[in-house]
Amino acid sequence: MTDLLNEPIAKNITPVARLNIPGGGQITVQDGLAFVGHMDAPNGTTIIDIKNPSKPKVLKQIFLEDELSHTHKVRVAGKIMITNVEQAQRHLLRKGEQLPNVIRTLTASLNRQPDDSEIADALGLPPSKLADVRQFLKKGYQDGGFRVWDISDPKNPELLSYVRTYGFGVHRFDMDENYAYISTEMNGYIGNILVIYDLADPKRPIEISRWHMPGQHLDAGEKPSWKGYKNRLHHALRVGNELWAAVWNAGFQVIDISDICNPTTIAGHNYHPPFPEPTHTVLPCEQLIDGRRIAVVVDEEHDHTPGQLHAFLWIFDVTDLNNIHALSTFNVSETESPWSQKEGRFGAHQFREKIDGTLVYVTWFSGGLRVVDIADPFSPREVAHYIPAAPKGFSSPQSNDVDVDKNGFIYVLDRNQGLEILKMDNIT
Repeated sequence: MTDLLNEPIAKNITPVARLNIPGGGQITVQDGLAFVGHMDAPNGTTIIDIKNPSKPKVLKQIFLEDELSHTHKVRVAGKIMITNVEQAQRHLLRKGEQLPNVIRTLTASLNRQPDDSEIADALGLPPSKLADVRQFLKKGYQDGGFRVWDISDPKNPELLSYVRTYGFGVHRFDMDENYAYISTEMNGYIGNILVIYDLADPKRPIEISRWHMPGQHLDAGEKPSWKGYKNRLHHALRVGNELWAAVWNAGFQVIDISDICNPTTIAGHNYHPPFPEPTHTVLPCEQLIDGRRIAVVVDEEHDHTPGQLHAFLWIFDVTDLNNIHALSTFNVSETESPWSQKEGRFGAHQFREKIDGTLVYVTWFSGGLRVVDIADPFSPREVAHYIPAAPKGFSSPQSNDVDVDKNGFIYVLDRNQGLEILKMDNIT
């Protein structure tokens, strides 16, 4: 009898190759090359030759100087590559900012100095992480931003510039050969905002505009109507003269950039509450479907609360930006993956950021890759899936990001370890 926990599970997909590389946050495929941004230092960015997808070959590994940052996102346009720089363990350290207040409160209630286990419990952190928190509070973090590279020779990328932003730095972003659409913290704001940079001279990117939601610009006297960092830009994707922005617990917004120096909000839709998981990515299809303009939205699974919904995929009608409305959703049952009850996340995360047909390729953490046909936007239908085996040393697969090349080969990146190269059985 086959041990399902040691074997991949596939429907209409055939594995082509696997490359055992450190886990990553994003994969971008262009011109026979795959670019991977890794989750954890010292691994930064890996460039892989995929001209023969059955025999992928690592061309270059870029390593980080220290463990303070990670560069887990990467985008490419022409001969320019951009990698983010973001503080490692940022969510943990953000909790750690409350350390002085927690110590004061505990000291007052206990009538003595609290020990590390009591402090860690109050912060909701493992005691082993208190040293990292104290180091962060002592030294701060000034490295957040993004790097711009010349990849004319992919075996020897040349660093052209390093733009430092603020705070925890840059998360996911979009770019083309002219501009970078950066999601980052900036001084005077709460949570990530959009900053657009002109790349005419990639050695000296120039900030040309910013966009934020009302309530984020604290230095301008704005006051958020939400708590903490719940509402912020995850990232925005350019479509013509629009940017489609996922704004976490505020749903998504559409930004007009016909005047790129003056980004202007023209539409938005928020379904939080009641849905618990934050909005990760939003993107309209390149073509109309049944005469409608259709947008696909995916939420990101976080710490799951039993009884609540897992993150899933949405299909929206965005034909009239004054009347955005949901048409349907697509979900995956826990019963469809033998790893759904194992350590690690189960639920949606990210889809391929290009919808040039009716197929949506979406990663589902321990649910693997799901290929969903939205030809009928009222009834999305899964046509293929591939759930990798758990990487060695890990309890479950954590399929994190996906891209597809011009020949139909699918590249699925695991958050912890490994790159799967696949082919749909009905694609020639």
